[in-house]
Amino acid sequence: MPSFANPAAQRPGDVAGTLRLLAYLAMSVVLIVLDHRGGWLSQARDAANVAVQPLWQVAGLPARLGQTMREDAVTRSMLADDNRRLRNELLMMGARQAQLQVEADENARLRGLVGAAARGGLDVRLAPILDVDLDPSRQRLLLNAGARDGVRQGQTVIDAGGVLGQIIAVTPDTATVLLLTDLDHAVPVSISRTGVRLLAYGIGRSDRLELRNIPVSSDVQVGDVVVTSGLGGRFPAGFPVGRIIDLRPDDSQAFLIGGLAPAAQLDRGRDVLLLQDAGPGPGRAPRPAPSAAPAGAEEAGDGAADGQQAASSVEAGP
Repeated sequence: MPSFANPAAQRPGDVAGTLRLLAYLAMSVVLIVLDHRGGWLSQARDAANVAVQPLWQVAGLPARLGQTMREDAVTRSMLADDNRRLRNELLMMGARQAQLQVEADENARLRGLVGAAARGGLDVRLAPILDVDLDPSRQRLLLNAGARDGVRQGQTVIDAGGVLGQIIAVTPDTATVLLLTDLDHAVPVSISRTGVRLLAYGIGRSDRLELRNIPVSSDVQVGDVVVTSGLGGRFPAGFPVGRIIDLRPDDSQAFLIGGLAPAAQLDRGRDVLLLQDAGPGPGRAPRPAPSAAPAGAEEAGDGAADGQQAASSVEAGP
């Protein structure tokens, strides 16, 4: 017999799910309306963001550390390159400054040479120094000027301070200077203050000459200026040779030996002056004989005069 029961009858589980869905929908609508009117849901979201912010900071910390390390590495590399470049520039500037200082000193010496020649009205020629030999047994200069430039043997060589020596050998392109300090050199001199005539000998040192056989009674003092006397015809009279720095008795106790600091700068400079003529010294008239010279001075003059021919032969030696 056929049944008329309803086959589509709902199960209890389906009804409960439908009711829950309707409840969620109703709750959502209520929350939307409340949030739209009161804005409390936005405040809740802001509070949640503030609460979660430390987590974001911790999560992004590795990335920030890596970026900082990369930037530090780049900055350190740039600083190292800058330091290297600045050190090189500093070295170059120091070298340039040293070169400029050398050039300034050399210009000052050249101005001194030119000024000395101009003040004395001297006929001179500037000659560059090609080589220097300051061995104790051999005091020489080699000049980059020779016979083609008008240099002749026996020519006097000076600088801004005084007499350096004389030309002893000439080639077409070079000339050799025998310095005052050479062991084989002696020059007739006189004391500028009193006119006492003496001989100045080289001892192989560029900073010292010697005055020998000075009578004890001579009027010679430490500090006296010594100039060329002109005797012997090798050096013009009146050119500075040096200044007496000490006096001491010799072994016989009858004479004095004087130490003489050269007036010329024998161990420096790159140029010298060649005296073209043999006239009187720079702006100096011949010294008149003293009206009342001390007896010792006359004795010294006689003793020195006896040595002039020997000095002349020494000067013309090498």
